[in-house]
Amino acid sequence: MRITPFQALACPLDGTPLQCTGSAWICASGHSFDIASQGYTNLLPVQHKRSRDPGDSKEMVAARRRFLTAGFYQPIAAAVNRAVLADLSADVSISCLDAGCGEGYYLRQLATAAGGEQTLALLGLDISKWAVLSAAKQDSRPSWVVGSNAKLPVLSGTLDRVLCMFGFPVYAEFARVLKPGGLLVQVDSGPDHLRELREIIYPSLKPERPADLQTPAGFIRLPTETVRFAIDLTHAGQIADLLAMTPHLYRASAEGRAAAAALAALSLSVDVRLTCFVRGN
Repeated sequence: MRITPFQALACPLDGTPLQCTGSAWICASGHSFDIASQGYTNLLPVQHKRSRDPGDSKEMVAARRRFLTAGFYQPIAAAVNRAVLADLSADVSISCLDAGCGEGYYLRQLATAAGGEQTLALLGLDISKWAVLSAAKQDSRPSWVVGSNAKLPVLSGTLDRVLCMFGFPVYAEFARVLKPGGLLVQVDSGPDHLRELREIIYPSLKPERPADLQTPAGFIRLPTETVRFAIDLTHAGQIADLLAMTPHLYRASAEGRAAAAALAALSLSVDVRLTCFVRGN
C-alpha cells in the first residue's frame, strides 16, 4: 500500500487548480495558501466562516482522539474500509476524501487496511482547525486541509471515494467532486445508538424519526448495512470523552451532564447505518 500526496485541490476563492510550491498552494490568479509547519493547509477563507473558530473545539477534538484511539469504534472503521476497498484490484490507484475528518481516525484506519500494491491519495477536510491540526500531527501521509463541505476546495470530477462519517452531507458538492461511478460512503447513527447514555442524560427519549430513504440527486442508492455491537466503558474518563465528542454534550441539561459525570462504568449499544451511493454518469 502506498499513500501519495493529494493533488486535486482547488482554490476556495475562484475554484481554479492549486499547485504546491513546497511551502504553499498557489492558483493561477495568485491566491496563495501557506502550508503550516505541522503539514496542513487552511483553505477556509474568513468570508466563508460563520464564526471566528468554527467546528469542534480543542477540548472536543482531544476527547475524540482519546476515545477513538482506544479502539471503541474499530468495527465501524472496518465496515467503512470494506465498503471503500470492495471490488478494487490489487494494483489500483484511487483518491478518497473524508469530508468532516475530525482528528483523522477513519483515514488512518483506511490507510492501514489497503492492500500492498494499492495506491491511495487521501485528503482529510474539517471545518475545525483544531481537528485538522490533531490529524496532521498524528499522520503526515494524508493531505489535511481546513475547509467546508458547503464549498469543497476540490476540483470537480476528481474523487473515487468520499466519506461522510456522522457528518453533514452536502450532496450537491459530493456529486460535483466525485467521478462518474465514484462512491459516497455515509455513516449515520441508528435508532439504538448510545441509547443507554441517552436514557441517563435526558428525561425521556424522543420518538425516532423515520429514516430518510430519498436518494440524493445524481446518485444511485445501494443497500444500507447495519453495524451493531456493544462496548464497555470502564472508567469515568471514557464516559466523559464519549459525551464530549457528541452533540449530546450541548443538548443535555446540567442535570443530565451531572448524571453522566457520576458514572464509574457504562455498557453501551453502538448502532449505526452505513449507506453507499454511487455517483451517476
